[in-house]
Amino acid sequence: MATLAIFRSTRAFSPRRSFQRCLIGFIEPRRNMSSYLVTPTELADALKKSPPSSISPEPRIIPLCASWFLPNDERKGIDVFIEKRIPKARFFDLDKVNDKRSPYPHMLPSAKTFAEAMSSLGIRKDDTVVVYDSKELGIFSAPRVAWTLRVFGHPKVHILNNFKLWVEQGFPTESGELYSVECNPYPIPKTDEKQVATFEQVREVALDHNKEGSEGVQIIDARPAGRFTGKDPEPREGLSSGHMPGSINIPFSAVLDPETKAFLPKEQLQKLFKEKGVDPSRPIISTCGTGVTAVVIDTALEVAGYGSFETRRVYDGSWTEWAQRVSPSDSLIRKDE
Repeated sequence: MATLAIFRSTRAFSPRRSFQRCLIGFIEPRRNMSSYLVTPTELADALKKSPPSSISPEPRIIPLCASWFLPNDERKGIDVFIEKRIPKARFFDLDKVNDKRSPYPHMLPSAKTFAEAMSSLGIRKDDTVVVYDSKELGIFSAPRVAWTLRVFGHPKVHILNNFKLWVEQGFPTESGELYSVECNPYPIPKTDEKQVATFEQVREVALDHNKEGSEGVQIIDARPAGRFTGKDPEPREGLSSGHMPGSINIPFSAVLDPETKAFLPKEQLQKLFKEKGVDPSRPIISTCGTGVTAVVIDTALEVAGYGSFETRRVYDGSWTEWAQRVSPSDSLIRKDE
């Protein structure tokens, strides 16, 4: 049977109407854990009951490392995965599993590419996947990978909140060289396009801002305040900073505990979104620089009970696409004085 080299372990402890989703026939992904976010204790207990064994035909719990760092960071996700990971975890590479034809980074891959990636990781359709980040960042890119799995209809997906706490609380880790996992055929899924906001849809929302009769779709931007206001430059050379008309700036770090880097409790998130003027009864689009930390915001909205699974979207291309595609004559890049 085909195998993929992963790692040999050495264990160590230590809008308008077009935006609205059609609700008919929509089913939220099934879960067999208490909530979308899981604690280290909950994951550790689940792994004892359903370990990621290659010989068991039963559904398993698969830890999936999604560690990723910004291009200007010397650290690499694969390196921290080799250094320390949850035992028997697999590694999802954001820089490889994406749309290679797109000029914008991290755009969703095709359904076929996604299925090939899941097959090579040895993940089966009935496995419960718990996605986690590096201990260095706590929460950063894992929500993006978890969202990708949901877009492609994987039934049981969760986010660990978080690996930093997993390590600090003394749950088992491993490190080491390559080992092999058996590939499992993963069916080519259908893409749930209702979870994804396109450039054209976001442009329509921005053009409708403050116009009579607009449906009031809210855009939340997860970038740092300086880039949002236009005071600070974008990290990508030649790309204008600024923001979309009517968008709300909530830097992704604002929804995380500054010490643990885990998501804030539900009540604190509700208070934050209320103070920022986010209306839970209106549709929401989350955006950021390249579509990664936008999903940190989208996840925080879910934890807070703000908006619903049916009325939230993530702008896949985010600011990198926006700043390159909008026309100067449309005045769709705003800067604060």
